[in-house]
Amino acid sequence: MKTRRSDRLIDMTRYLLERPHTLVPLTFFSQRYESAKSSISEDLAIIRRTFKQRQTGILETVPGAAGGVRYIPMIGIDEANEFISEMAGRLADTDRLLPGGYVYLSDLLGTPEVLRQIGRLIATQYLDSRVDAVMTVATKGIPIAQSVSQYLNVPFVIVRRDSKVTEGSTVSVNYVSGSSDRVQKMELSKRSLRAGEGVLIVDDFMKGGGTVNGMKSLIEEFDAETVGVSVFAEGTFNGDHMVDDYTSLLKVDTVDGKEKSIHAAAGNYLQRNEDLLKELGN
Repeated sequence: MKTRRSDRLIDMTRYLLERPHTLVPLTFFSQRYESAKSSISEDLAIIRRTFKQRQTGILETVPGAAGGVRYIPMIGIDEANEFISEMAGRLADTDRLLPGGYVYLSDLLGTPEVLRQIGRLIATQYLDSRVDAVMTVATKGIPIAQSVSQYLNVPFVIVRRDSKVTEGSTVSVNYVSGSSDRVQKMELSKRSLRAGEGVLIVDDFMKGGGTVNGMKSLIEEFDAETVGVSVFAEGTFNGDHMVDDYTSLLKVDTVDGKEKSIHAAAGNYLQRNEDLLKELGN
């Protein structure tokens, strides 16, 4: 059934937003709406312009017989600044302080809007990288991995510290916890990764980097490659970090149990991606 332009625009936008990084032939839209390719091209030009103005993403055109359009999610520098500033303020709430100097994050990482923005921020950084899978360790990093994988349109895999019968045979490594200096074990199902795949590591919080370093070792066991490391927040650490090349959205500078105070600020994400975010916004 032939579709009106206003209805087409709504449905095409929804279709593209739900399928990031997926090449959609113009023929598909033409047949879907019983419309000429020229009309579809005009519709896509409207969507492309709106996406750019609102910094929702890039609508990339791939020429040729096998070409089409591909939606690539992104976030603009103003929205990134605003979100990170808001999260730093919420993270500094003294009610988040837990015994032992821990910071409560579960409410933030259980909020859909927060997770959507985290996913967009991290996915934007790696939009030009070959990411085949997103990896995290159970359990608090799981919602972050799910959000990032949705925007990159790749699977996410969960590393566990204990065996699960439902995982089948696994590959395991020992690693040293950066904060406690204890040797621990993590494992991943043999079915999770293939040799040569590019893996993006994400996590909720990092101190010394021992857990992240363990995941990097695990990726090597699969003959895969670590594309990058991104964490929601990092904490201050007196020793040497086990991981140097990473991105953090937030940094918890000070946690004072006696004074019951927390100081949080922007991590290194904005600094490391400033040129990219400005370029995407132009």
